[in-house]
Amino acid sequence: MGYSEEYQKKLVSADEAVKCIHSGDWVDYGWCNGTPDVLDQALAKRTDELTDINLRGGILLKQPAIFEQEDAGDHFTWNSWHMSGIERKLISRGCAYYAPIRYSELPRYYRDMPSGIRNAVAMFQVAPMDNHGFFNFGPNASHLAAVVETSATVIVEVNKNMPRCLGGTENNVHISDVDFIVEGENPAILELGGGGPATDVDKAVAELIVKEIPDGACLQLGIGGMPNAVGSLIAQSDLKDLGVHTEMYVDAFVDIAKAGKINGSKKNIDRYRQAFAFGAGTKKMYDYLDENPEILSAPVSYTNDIRAISSLDNFMSINNAVDLDLFGQVNSESAGTKHISGAGGQLDFVLGAYLSNGGKSFICCSSTYKTRDGQVKSRILPTLNPGSIVTDTRANTHYLVTEYGIVNVKGLSTWQKAEAIISIAHPDFRDELIAQAEKMNIWRRSNK
Repeated sequence: MGYSEEYQKKLVSADEAVKCIHSGDWVDYGWCNGTPDVLDQALAKRTDELTDINLRGGILLKQPAIFEQEDAGDHFTWNSWHMSGIERKLISRGCAYYAPIRYSELPRYYRDMPSGIRNAVAMFQVAPMDNHGFFNFGPNASHLAAVVETSATVIVEVNKNMPRCLGGTENNVHISDVDFIVEGENPAILELGGGGPATDVDKAVAELIVKEIPDGACLQLGIGGMPNAVGSLIAQSDLKDLGVHTEMYVDAFVDIAKAGKINGSKKNIDRYRQAFAFGAGTKKMYDYLDENPEILSAPVSYTNDIRAISSLDNFMSINNAVDLDLFGQVNSESAGTKHISGAGGQLDFVLGAYLSNGGKSFICCSSTYKTRDGQVKSRILPTLNPGSIVTDTRANTHYLVTEYGIVNVKGLSTWQKAEAIISIAHPDFRDELIAQAEKMNIWRRSNK
């Protein structure tokens, strides 16, 4: 049987495909902008007849139709590998929960998963089948090959607008591994903006970081205003021969590449290729990724592998934080007990960058933030707030950056570290931080 004949044999309606889902099943919804659309709508129609359905996914860019009903949480539970704003709202409704894991470990976790919690069904969007019978995962290679390998039933939802992201391994699923094919309504791929224009604080932090980046460096950028500001500044700089090896591909990389700064010629591995695990941005970025031979779409177990990261000379990792304390502990996941995002690959890149020859990891944040009632509070704290998550331990942090400066805290004793961190706090909070450091016996009055 040829691929076209096999395609027609497996082609069904969305309503027909989701009949294979039964109460008590674990169902995988793929990842980010590959989350199913018409399949999700079809499953939502069955809400009242289903109970105890556990779903896996992450970084939702729109609320799934299954959660439109007020009592959706009585039927479906969302288990997220990484939270977006949509998922935070579902947490407050009692419909969603975070599943903590280092993102790099996700493919292995699926493959080693006990049989009792393995996926009964996996369903997600893909690009149209090519002449060789492959459906491309689009900008979501991430862990989807492992999902396919370990799910009892695999349903793909074809979207003609999904970019085909070239790679080399684990970026496609073959029709022989697919049970049902559904042709979707071809919606535009969901976009993720950069959070608005860069603020003066973002620009000040970016200027400090860009000064630390040499020609030929390999870049990893996190999500958010500050990494985007760094990217914009790099695009306007005199830097050259840059490479990309990142967890998440963002719009800033497109700007840097189109400015002629990226060629990957100095990379120790994957020369001339921009490696990434998943991408979320605007249509500009999706168009750039589509069929681009310079792009290397790869599983997260490769992009976030400390061994791969460390093998790249002058690796520059740039990520955000929610807050940090005087011991150098970094919280990038929560506001106290209120969950925000997830561990992601931040620690992998902090560790890998430090092992890289000439590598540096930068954790950046604004020195202060405003509460809803207008109070100004420091992001640099004596100790993290109760319930806050330690994303990067004090032994692992390298460079910390605010608009007031950049400090290398690696290997410093507690008093040196407290002194360095207070030096980049907002001036209005430094005296109080010093007083608290004295109470904690980590202040050696050498700087005041």
